[in-house]
Amino acid sequence: MRSNTLHWMGATLLAMTVTVGCGDHHDSRVAARVNGHAIRSDQIDQALSGLGHLSPEQTQRATGQLLRAMVEERLLEREAIKRGIDRDPQVVQALDAERRQILAQSYLERQTARVAKPTEAEIAEYFQKNPALFAQRRVYRLQELSIQATPADLAAIRRALSRVQKLGDLMLWLKAQNLPTQAAQSTKPAEQLPMELLSRLSGMHPGQALDSMQDGRLSILFLIDARSEPRTLGQARDDIERYLTNARKHEAALVLSKQLHDQAKIEYLSDYVKKTDAGRQ
Repeated sequence: MRSNTLHWMGATLLAMTVTVGCGDHHDSRVAARVNGHAIRSDQIDQALSGLGHLSPEQTQRATGQLLRAMVEERLLEREAIKRGIDRDPQVVQALDAERRQILAQSYLERQTARVAKPTEAEIAEYFQKNPALFAQRRVYRLQELSIQATPADLAAIRRALSRVQKLGDLMLWLKAQNLPTQAAQSTKPAEQLPMELLSRLSGMHPGQALDSMQDGRLSILFLIDARSEPRTLGQARDDIERYLTNARKHEAALVLSKQLHDQAKIEYLSDYVKKTDAGRQ
């Protein structure tokens, strides 16, 4: 994200500009030259933009680190080319794959950038429809147990869960049953939880638990406590706008993908994709 921070960086990058030889033409866009090849300030700006918002001090440190890394990269690149590594079939294949990915992603970003921004009414409606995220927002302290279990173990574990008063008691019982268990604790605000899980947690009280079974592992989530930290529409507005905009971009990407598939002739000539899967493309 471009900001005043990046404008401030202009003076820093000019000060960092390195020229080679007395007759070298001074170009304010050049931050360094490596064996005559320029590293431009806009390349550093682009790399900085992927780091999010930085303070001026953080930006200055990051700029120096990025520039040194780019110099190192150019040196290694030159040696790779001198040794013919750029002609290695695996390297060529990797470069081609990266080029395709960059082109595809750039096209997708340009096409989905056309989606309309949500209106103030739509933002307010989303706020009203999701009180657990905003007006009734809570920050949850959770203890999660991940248990290697079979479907036959599930009923016994749930019975034990209903009897115990403390998490430690359940851990002792699981150990006695020789059921491998991993434990973790976390603190998460409502917006960092999946909506399906949040809808269940929002109605729970400290000390209660919920469980789910997936791929041979039973997950038990204990609610240790939850503190109320509501957000007003004014506080949440920008986040809601960003979420709704991204959701529209995702929908637009799905529509675009379907259009491209409908217009193309695609033949799957191997068993890598099953016929049923190919039909969903």
